[in-house]
Amino acid sequence: MLYVLPETTGDIIVLQANGTLTASDYTETFLPLFDHVKNTHPEVRLLITFAPDFEGFEVGTLWEEIKFGSQHANDFHRVAIVGDPKWTEWMSRVADLLMKGEIRHYRMTQLLEALRWINDEDDDDEEETHYPFGG
Repeated sequence: MLYVLPETTGDIIVLQANGTLTASDYTETFLPLFDHVKNTHPEVRLLITFAPDFEGFEVGTLWEEIKFGSQHANDFHRVAIVGDPKWTEWMSRVADLLMKGEIRHYRMTQLLEALRWINDEDDDDEEETHYPFGG
């Protein structure tokens, strides 16, 4: 299940994934929200949290993600992927190779830091401490 969190505002989309993500979660929740934000802002900021009870993706969801990624790789300013499993780090690395915007991985204990980074209008954040890819 995909939940839109109340921190979603302006050019920022904040999502939480629980249980199993389905193709309908993607097409009925994420895509309309993304389209709305993209139609009103030149770039989108996305934070997605994979909750501890996240079980995975249905096959159709992965296909939708691949299609979306190929069409919108240049539409993101920042993406924060929050989750503790190792695959969330790998997902961040792959996304960083395929997308124009900045991609960072945060552990669940760093959720507030991820929210601050997504909300930060200043692109010069060298002073900020973060642990990309679990480092």
